Amino acid sequence: MAQLSIYEQLGFCTARIETEDASGNTYSGTGFFFSLKVKDKEVPLLVTNKHVVRGMKKGRFLFTIADADGNPDYVNHFTFNVDDVFETMWTFHPQEDVDLCVLPIAPLVNAALLQGKHLFYRTFAESLIPTETDKSGIDAVEDVIMVGYPNGLWDQVNNMPIVRKGITATNVALDYNGKKEFLIDAACFPGSSGSPVLICDVGGYKDKHGCIRMGSSRIYLLGILHAGPQMSVTGDFKVVTVPDSQQKAISISRIPNNLGFIIKSERLLDFKPMFESLV
Repeated sequence: MAQLSIYEQLGFCTARIETEDASGNTYSGTGFFFSLKVKDKEVPLLVTNKHVVRGMKKGRFLFTIADADGNPDYVNHFTFNVDDVFETMWTFHPQEDVDLCVLPIAPLVNAALLQGKHLFYRTFAESLIPTETDKSGIDAVEDVIMVGYPNGLWDQVNNMPIVRKGITATNVALDYNGKKEFLIDAACFPGSSGSPVLICDVGGYKDKHGCIRMGSSRIYLLGILHAGPQMSVTGDFKVVTVPDSQQKAISISRIPNNLGFIIKSERLLDFKPMFESLV
């Protein structure tokens, strides 16, 4: 098996989620793979926003297939189509105002195996969620990357997402306006809903005190994009969920200002009690 770099592996940590409502309108959003530890067992999940799946009747996922050597076969894919029951497959975060939902992927993996297909994907480990101690070492302004499918764009032939770069716009150690959220300064377009946001410093970085940490890597799953402020032509601001397709795009009277609201990744741990009875 070939050794993939950390950045190469990021391309296999997300899935494009295509949906269709009862009226036949189609949309797309972003999901990512996360391994939740429950009772000493790893539960692999697909994570996205509630607003990506809510009200959707049908859904579609596309996975890359592993070749005989266990390497990604970029141009060969396995498609899962879900009819009629798509929304009901997901487990929603118990708090209505937390825009997160998850889907256990073991049934998808097993369904592929029954057809002789091994899926190639990579999960974010729970250990990548920054602890309070970790946060104390994160500066108020940090470079971040976001992986997803902005405006539905993706490398269809190779089933690869788009990686974008930005900075933290508020301090991740603080809860923005009292919620487990923070802001980033990055272009957050329709289709990016559910995108993971990370600090990904490989091979060295500068810490908050200006010291260069050569040869050290620092990787944190900071959170999940779910919304962004829009400015109207009259100058008023309103926070709206990032649309999950161009068909849900905001009216031209609403102007994005390149800020994104990020749900802190620690909110993923809230799902643990909901899966304890299943392991």
